[in-house]
Amino acid sequence: MSEAVGPRVAIIGGGPAGSLLAILLARRGLEPLVIERGAAFTAGPQRGGRSINLALAARGIAALHRAGIDTDVAKLLTPMRGRMRHDLDGQQRLLPYGQQATEQIYSVSRAALNTVLHELAARRHGVEYRFGEQCVGVERDGTPLIETHDGRRRRLAADVVFAADGAGSEVRRALTANGAISSSEELLDHGYKELTLAARDGEFALDPNALHVWPRGGFMLIALPNLDRTFTATLFLPHRGAPSFATVGANTAGAFFEREFPDAVPLLPNLERDYASHPVGQLGTVHCRPWSFANRLLLVGDAAHAIVPFHGQGMNAAFEDCVARGDLVPRHGHDSGYDWPAIFAAFETARAPNARAIAEMALENYREMRDEVRDAQFELKAELAFELERRFPGRFIPRYSMVMFHPEISYAEAQRRGAIQAQILYELTDSTHSVGQVDLTRASALIDARL
Repeated sequence: MSEAVGPRVAIIGGGPAGSLLAILLARRGLEPLVIERGAAFTAGPQRGGRSINLALAARGIAALHRAGIDTDVAKLLTPMRGRMRHDLDGQQRLLPYGQQATEQIYSVSRAALNTVLHELAARRHGVEYRFGEQCVGVERDGTPLIETHDGRRRRLAADVVFAADGAGSEVRRALTANGAISSSEELLDHGYKELTLAARDGEFALDPNALHVWPRGGFMLIALPNLDRTFTATLFLPHRGAPSFATVGANTAGAFFEREFPDAVPLLPNLERDYASHPVGQLGTVHCRPWSFANRLLLVGDAAHAIVPFHGQGMNAAFEDCVARGDLVPRHGHDSGYDWPAIFAAFETARAPNARAIAEMALENYREMRDEVRDAQFELKAELAFELERRFPGRFIPRYSMVMFHPEISYAEAQRRGAIQAQILYELTDSTHSVGQVDLTRASALIDARL
């Protein structure tokens, strides 16, 4: 096994977080190398059934702005201003995400985003990528072992390594196997399967400026718009029980969709074929500590704290990691002068509480999306939250808005304030049936006393 000559800073994982981190480091004068296990990125279709369209929100946009690339990414985005709820009878109702015109989130193709970020990193900032290489182990001194597509292995020669290789991080698993860190992958008892809702006469068949959701209690279907006028639809079902992926097979998928999502069926011309060929994906939350090892290797993004996708914050949280980590690197000097152990420790101290908070809120949001959104009391509380936000600006901000549209408010603080506000909303609506019946003087007093 030969010792390779390489740069002093390396990133394992060339997905959105890895490429953004590479750009931020390059802007600080470093010369990162990116190791990516897959082939060179292309904006074309990816392997079916594993993509889950990404949702970009204010936190992610703020991170892209810090890297100077937000306008480059903007061309990939389709705005979504709210959830379009599809009832069994075919009725649709838009539940806005926020009250301001700017309070919307954006659907973006994972493949297109990967391609653009790679191009910006490589062409604009001179970042070197090595495709077809993956981490297959980590030595006791923190040196990753890299294997090329033809089976050759080498030690990754770098003074500092950032592992941004996603929820299934080989780096994290190698560190766990070595006893260097402790980690767990808490799998959800639900999985997902992706399908495509077709365009109609070359145009969107559904409102393109909404995240469409078919909530059915213990399961749901969602759909996010694509630039080619299709929608990426994702079915979330339990792994066991009825209905579940154990009971709904390719031969019964048609009948299941006709019963539960009848208005989506005309847009799924290849339902049985795609249902049979697309795999069932796993969903889960990653917990690990510490996030660093041997004062030279740091886990970032999903590699350290993957979450379920139901708050649309996985990528946004990873992008916040990249900015937070970059802010800890001095704006002057070279890597020989950096105190990496102190940087790693400060990074985990700052980010771990926020990672825990958004992981918990993402799980709560799944219950909301598949079940609570159908409840009249949920709608009343949501309507009242908007009314309190209008009447008491800055004093009351709905938790969803804090998470999605206020990057200046940390996830942990949004969770803390959100719990207090949820109790206030419960007390104000416990014996009312409309916002007009709410005692707003009492509301103001509760807000003053508790927030």
